Parts: sequence; structure tokens; C-alpha cells
Amino acid sequence: MLPIRRSILPLLLSLALLTFVFYYWQRFSQPAPWTDAELQQIASLSLAALPPLPPDPSNAVADDPRAAEFGHRLFFDPRLSANGNISCATCHQPIRNFSDGLPRAVALGMSKRNTPSIAGSAYSPWFYWDGRKDSQWSQALAPLEDPNEHGSSRLQVISLIASVSDYRRRYETLFGQPPRLESQDDINRAFANVGKALAAYERKLMPGKSRFDRYADYLQTGGDPKQQDLLNKDEIAGLRLFIGAARCTECHNGPLFTNFEFHNTGLLPPAGELPDRGRIDGVREVLQDPFNCLGQYSDDPAHNCPELRYVRTGPELIGATRTPSLRNLANTMPFQSKGQHATLSGVLEHYNRAPLAMIGHNEATELGLADWQLRQLEAFLGTLAAPIDAAPEWLKAPATD
Repeated sequence: MLPIRRSILPLLLSLALLTFVFYYWQRFSQPAPWTDAELQQIASLSLAALPPLPPDPSNAVADDPRAAEFGHRLFFDPRLSANGNISCATCHQPIRNFSDGLPRAVALGMSKRNTPSIAGSAYSPWFYWDGRKDSQWSQALAPLEDPNEHGSSRLQVISLIASVSDYRRRYETLFGQPPRLESQDDINRAFANVGKALAAYERKLMPGKSRFDRYADYLQTGGDPKQQDLLNKDEIAGLRLFIGAARCTECHNGPLFTNFEFHNTGLLPPAGELPDRGRIDGVREVLQDPFNCLGQYSDDPAHNCPELRYVRTGPELIGATRTPSLRNLANTMPFQSKGQHATLSGVLEHYNRAPLAMIGHNEATELGLADWQLRQLEAFLGTLAAPIDAAPEWLKAPATD
């Protein structure tokens, strides 16, 4: 046995040397030029490719600056909660890219899932991890009545609007009549209007231009040569993996790095919990929601709702959750729908292994990337960090009268 072991030793040493040389060649050699196909993919991910904010026909005040001002006040007002201490900004904190840094939101109680950022969410056709809401304004209503979040009620919210003179005046200016409490339909309609004002404010919150975007602009325009150094070699290698071997753009594509779809990626539930059924339950909820696009509280007389009319409902949705945006991840950890991973490296390792799903079918396949490639991917994702693109006054509580 001894001679055999001695004969293998040089081979092992050679392999180790080759690995060492290959690593340092990858790390310190000049990146290969981008191909035309790669340049096209990079351009599609840049904020320069983000189209104008789409209108929301279901919300007549979506782009009314008066509604945004009203919604801004409501967003930071804890009086909309049962105990007078919880506001929308409790979980959607501007300093954390409008998330909260917790595995799951904590307000009056603990929410079922992680708090996603709302920056750029006006582009999405679905809201929440399971997509149980189909508009920004209908989503804004749900936390107000959730016993683990605001714990309020429609009647309490509308009574507040009616009793605060400033709110009542703003409401009447926008919606033409005072918030009425005469019937359940009147309360529901006024409640929907509150959501529409909140959405008008949230439409002001967009992701800002990152180092990646400036690098992408340089690649497209050939501008200031200094811009070519915006990304270091590891970050460029990570970008090459992102659009190539790591297959990230199959789901994380477009300027917001999301396809707005739902996928089962084999996420395990937190210890002691059952697996999350995800979209299969969310789609049933949104179809039954009285505040959905087809409902009577939509402002669109045509009820043009193709996303809702042709929504998928099949068993492939079991365990699927919404693809999150990857922009500005630095202040939004922990990650995944229930905060299962405290770090980005944990997320990347999960997708690299692609474990079997506990329910449904994991759509991802094992990537087989080396540790140093995962570190390069993580380095690239760090280049997507940027401040929120909004006027400073929108990023803090408004001054009280």
C-alpha cells in the first residue's frame, strides 16, 4: 500500500498547484472583453432600461401629488393602529430601504413572513410573498386590519380620518365628499380610498442608481474611462456568473432584478413550522378579495385586469413565493420569505445546492459552483446598493401642523 500512496501524492500535489494557479489567474488576470450578447444582458439589467412608471387605472389618485402628501402623513401615523404605537414605517423603515432587518415583521405581534422593501414595488402586478394582493393600494389596506400588525379596523381608520380636521379636509379634496360611516359599503369605499392615498405616496419611492448602473452606462456609452473601474475584478467576475453559469437571470431579470413571478426554490421552513404553501393559497385569496382589480372599489370602469383574469392556479404553485428584487440588499437582511438566511452567502449556498422541496417541486437545479465563485457572486450583488431615489422629504415623517 505504501508505494501506491507515494505514487498518488505527486498527483495530489499537482492538482493542488493547478487549483492554486487557476484561482489566482481568475482573481488577478484582466477580465475578458464582454461579448455583444453579454452587453445586451447587462443593459437590460440597468436602471436606464426601467420604463416610465406604469399608470394604475384602479387608483384614480395614484399620481395626484395631493394624494401622495396625504398618504405620506398616513404612512407615518401610529394612530392608524389599535394601540397608537404602530405605523407603516414601523416595519417599512426608510433607513433600511423600507424593510425592517428582522426575519419576520414585529408590530403588535409577529407577522407570518419577512418584510419586503416597497421601493420600486409600483412596477409589480402582485404584492406579498404569496401575491395575495394585486395592487399597491389593496396591499396597503391589509396590514391595517392584521391583528399582528396594526390591529385596527376599517371603522377605526375611517373614524380617525373623519375626526382629524386636516385629514378630513385632504380626504374631501381628493374624493369629493367626507368619509361616510352610514353603511358598510360607505366604510369599505372610504377604507379603499385610504389605501389609494398610501399607494400614491409609495409610488414616489424608487431604487437609486448604483455602482452597477453606472458601470452598465459606461459599457453602453463608452463615456468617462474612469467609470470602467467602478467594479473590481471579483465584482465583474460575479456579474459574468450572474448572467451566465449561475443562471440568476432566469428569475432575477430586468432593471429591478425580478420577473415578478412565483417559484418554488426548496426553501425549508423555520424550525418547528410547517412548509409555507405560498402562491397556491395566495392566488385563491386574491381571487376572492373584494378589493381586487375586478372588485367594485377599483376606479377602472373597464376593469381591465389581464393579470387577474388569466392568473395561473395549478399545482405547480405549491410552495412557490414571489421573486424578490435584488436591489439594495445591504440593509434588508435577513433574507428569503421567512428570513431563513441571515446572510447572502447562506442564500447563495442554498441555490448552489438546490435541495429537494418539502412540498411541491424545487424548480432550481444544482449549480455546482466553487466557494470562490459564490464569493464573487456575493461581491457583485453588493454593487446594487444605492440610496432610495426620492426627495428627502419623502424619506422621513412629515412635520406636524
